[in-house]
Amino acid sequence: MPDEMVIRHCAPTLASIKTGSLFSCPCESEENVLRGVRELNRRLCCKGLRTLLLRRRNGACLVYVYRPRKLAQDLKDEYARSILAEMDYPSGNPDGCLKRLWERLRTSEEFPHEIGLFLGYPPEDVAGFIRKREDAKCVGCWKVYSDVERAQRLFTQYEHCTNIYLRQYAQGKAIERLTVAV
Repeated sequence: MPDEMVIRHCAPTLASIKTGSLFSCPCESEENVLRGVRELNRRLCCKGLRTLLLRRRNGACLVYVYRPRKLAQDLKDEYARSILAEMDYPSGNPDGCLKRLWERLRTSEEFPHEIGLFLGYPPEDVAGFIRKREDAKCVGCWKVYSDVERAQRLFTQYEHCTNIYLRQYAQGKAIERLTVAV
């Protein structure tokens, strides 16, 4: 798994301004991707980052890069907990929630839209997407049903961060140095 791919899709998470990021990568061999995940974990876990292979399907792997502390904090939100409870996620247990998400991704034909909670999206917007799927006030990294101004600020911040990280990587800065320790 090339560092440039991780930076392109996960810069805001590497910078610790976003809880988690997802990306899909070609996957001829699940073992090769798992090797890349283990290597990334070895290099970045000391910075407070974790990487998981969530699913392999149709020649692609879905990789999740996240900050466990931020995820634990996000999943304490009462609204987030109620959304997850409706789908049988264990309350107050981030690792159990990740296991449940992994199960849903591997066994369900429909993509689990609650995944937005694992990416740091506002619970109001995740619920809006799950329940409405239309009438979004704006669309960026996610569909926004609540605070448009806040979301647009975040979209701009994420894009700016990604551009800076890609530039710095192109100038020779290693992913370990780009990743903020928390």
